[in-house]
Amino acid sequence: MRIKNESEKILIIGYIIVVAFLILVMRLWQLQILQGTEYRKLSEANRLRIVSIPAPRGIIYDRNRIPLVKNSPYYYASIIPEEFDKSRVDLLSKVLGIPREEIIEKISKQGLSPFVPVRLRQGLSFSEIAYIEARRSDLPGLIIEVEVSREYTFNDVGAHLIGYLGKPSPSQAKDPAFRDVPQDSFIGQWGVEKLLDYSLRGTPGKRIIEVNALGREIRLLQEEQPIKGNDATLSIDINLQKESETALGEKAGALVAIKPDTGEILSLVSKPSFDPNLFTRGISHENWTAITKDKKNPMLNRALQSQYPPGSTFKIVTAIAGLEEGVINPETRVDCRGGINYGKWHFGCWRKSGHGAVALHRAIVESCDVYFYEVGKRLGIDKIHEYATGLGLGKNTGLELGKERHGVIPNTKWKLENKKLTWFLGDTFNTAIGQGYVAVTPLQLALMTSTVANGGILYKPLLIKDAQPVITGRLKLNPDNLALVKSGLFGVVNESSGTGWAAKSELVHTAGKTGTAQVVSMKSGVQYLAERFRDHAWFVAFAPVEKPEIAMAVLVEHGGHGGGAAAPIAKRAINAYINSQRSLDR
Repeated sequence: MRIKNESEKILIIGYIIVVAFLILVMRLWQLQILQGTEYRKLSEANRLRIVSIPAPRGIIYDRNRIPLVKNSPYYYASIIPEEFDKSRVDLLSKVLGIPREEIIEKISKQGLSPFVPVRLRQGLSFSEIAYIEARRSDLPGLIIEVEVSREYTFNDVGAHLIGYLGKPSPSQAKDPAFRDVPQDSFIGQWGVEKLLDYSLRGTPGKRIIEVNALGREIRLLQEEQPIKGNDATLSIDINLQKESETALGEKAGALVAIKPDTGEILSLVSKPSFDPNLFTRGISHENWTAITKDKKNPMLNRALQSQYPPGSTFKIVTAIAGLEEGVINPETRVDCRGGINYGKWHFGCWRKSGHGAVALHRAIVESCDVYFYEVGKRLGIDKIHEYATGLGLGKNTGLELGKERHGVIPNTKWKLENKKLTWFLGDTFNTAIGQGYVAVTPLQLALMTSTVANGGILYKPLLIKDAQPVITGRLKLNPDNLALVKSGLFGVVNESSGTGWAAKSELVHTAGKTGTAQVVSMKSGVQYLAERFRDHAWFVAFAPVEKPEIAMAVLVEHGGHGGGAAAPIAKRAINAYINSQRSLDR
């Protein structure tokens, strides 16, 4: 009986051994066959360290090949969590000069790969790098990473056009377009940096390094060099840009200058501005708060994202339409006695005493409101709308620099749809002199001026030098009519009675038109001293008159009269461009 029990015990033990062996075999099969690839990767991850090598970003140049940005190295202290002994966190805190709690929080973040370096401190100086390197042997897993950083050579000059870099937003991180962008890299978030980001950013490289159990580097196994991003040559002239911004000074406003024969943007200014260097390595909370709470709104691109009544600069449209439609000729005279009455309303002229009997040339030169009230009355609002939109006003320009405002060029249909009211003659009077419902952006007004300067061709504004010009419209204008208007615009600047004499240049013949856009209705005898109630000042110009090379629009917010505030800025800008071109020709 005892033998039988012993045999059963041996049999049971044998079964147990067989089952255990089968379990071991199955486990080995699972580890080596089913999950072999996965564990091989983990093994390699323990043995290998893959370090991303950032690609130098392409350089942005102005039209004369002056660099507007440069690349410079930027150093980080990082830790590889899997290789770091957490008992040494106090030493690491002392070496890096950051709180131990911050280190623990960063390396313990949920979902973080234990083999991916965690950046603990950025912007290291060479002396700090040397100090850290001397203590790395006591801190396995501590490494120094380098990235290419961006520096904006001219600081806040051209910031709204050039733009800045920033880390990808959560939505961008999920975007397939950024799948090849290394973690914590910076991408274009504004302006040209954003518009041309894919071309500028290049292709990162990588180093595959073998490390020992302590995380120390043994040897370099493989290295792929990064590919530098493509350079970009913009259409802007940085000398013109600098002079334009200097001329505007601390005033809020905008200036847009265009090459009339191509549509290339020579200058795009929005003031106040900001320094894009604040963003290149991640803007601080203090700096971001200061910018966003600034009542002058420096992040607003006034050149294309703000719209204003164009004031008397719109009289260019009214004059061209009047001549083309035959409702006036060069000899048509209107008697200006300081204003006209329409029902219970009085529509005044800026010169209270009146201009007397004026014809087209003098009406443009001296900007007689009454003359253009009459022209508007003869044309009707729908004809004014037709020519204004044909000259590029009241619609997007196609500039891919950011969301732009449409502006407003009203007509009978627009008022009925938006105001639920019929159109009145008084509305036409206001529209004819660029007031009332009319609103344009500085960019649109610069395009209008460019179109007049080149004879009626409306171009899409371009930011890249020598890009293929894109014609978006063509206004078939009678050359004689256009010559009459240009003659008036030349007189605005060069005749003693002209409202834009402050733009007269000793270097080149300039033509232009002043504009004063009313901000609030001014009651008789009442003066609003607060700046926010003052009129906006406009000036549009092109030069040389004989063969235009530059056309522009200048806006000074709450600057008062266009002739006094905006015209001198245009003169400085035009002179800067002409001097720049002449220096290149030498």
